[in-house]
Formats: sequence, structure tokens, C-alpha cells
Amino acid sequence: MSIEFANESGVDVPAELIIEAARFAINAMDVNPAALLSVLCVDEDTMADMHVQWMDLPGPTDVMSFPMDELVPGGRPDAADLGPAILGDIVLCPEFAAQQAKSARRSFDHELSMLTIHGVLHLLGFDHADPDEEREMFGLQNEILEAFYAQRHRQARKQRQSDKDARLLSNIGFTAADDEAKALDAAPPEEK
Repeated sequence: MSIEFANESGVDVPAELIIEAARFAINAMDVNPAALLSVLCVDEDTMADMHVQWMDLPGPTDVMSFPMDELVPGGRPDAADLGPAILGDIVLCPEFAAQQAKSARRSFDHELSMLTIHGVLHLLGFDHADPDEEREMFGLQNEILEAFYAQRHRQARKQRQSDKDARLLSNIGFTAADDEAKALDAAPPEEK
């Protein structure tokens, strides 16, 4: 899966988090791993222009999605492999997201993760125009977001344990550098 990211918003954003959230959502929705996605962060004026141009709505918004190859989650197991496809573009407005996060008493990082997942779902054909669609989309969005945070929590816990183990080994005089030196000393002359 290839995810292109560009930040033209003038706001410092956690690019790796946004990419990670997009990748997690795409995998959770069982999209072809060869899919291509573009994520762009823009300023409020640019987003307002896009909002008017594409949705005929005034002012900026938090996220817009532009699907390309009409990919759908999963797929038939007997279907031919279509190869790489362009999932589409997600456009985020960090300034708008920051205001929205503050109003909802959420972190900026959480808001961007949520909006990225929301954007991926739109690319896959989900919408929230009517109450039933809204329930389905936001329910799925919340499930994916919860699973994303659970994975990040497990990874962070694993990293903390690894760091703790490395400190302990270092404290007792056992380090990876020592192992490499000992292995090199023990190697036959032709391997040195």
C-alpha cells in the first residue's frame, strides 16, 4: 500500500499518525494492499474554496474525500486481481480540525486520526446523508478508531518493555555491541 502525504496547511501535523491511521483503516476494510492513497493537508481558505467548488457549501470543513477507482471493502475471492488501484484523495484542514477538537474537548491528534478514518470510509463509498447511513458509517468509524488505538497501545507497551529490557541488560553489562564484538573475536580469520 502506498500512501502519499503532503502538508500545505502551514500547521504542524503528526504526519506519521495520519499515515498510520489511514493504513490501519484501509487494512481493516480489507482493501487491496496495492491500493494507492493520497492525503493532503490544506489551509482554511483552500478548504473553503474546495468546499464551494465540490460540495456547493460555504466555508471550510474538516475533511473531504475524492474517490478514484471505486474500490470496495473485501471483494470476491474468485475475482481477478485488478492490481494497483487509486483509492483516492483525502483532504484535511488542520486549522478547522484543531478548532473542532477544542470545541469537542478532544486532542488534535485524536481529531486528525478520526477524520482520516472518516475520509477512508468515504473513499470506500460510505456516507452519512440519511440516519441509517450515518449510524452505519459512524459505528464503523468508531470501531476502526477503537481498534487503531488498541493496536497503538499494544505497540507502545511492547516498546516500553523492550526499552526496559535493554536498560536492564545494559545495567548488568550485557549489550548488543558487546555481543557483536565477542562474535567478531570468535569468528575465524577469513570472516573477520
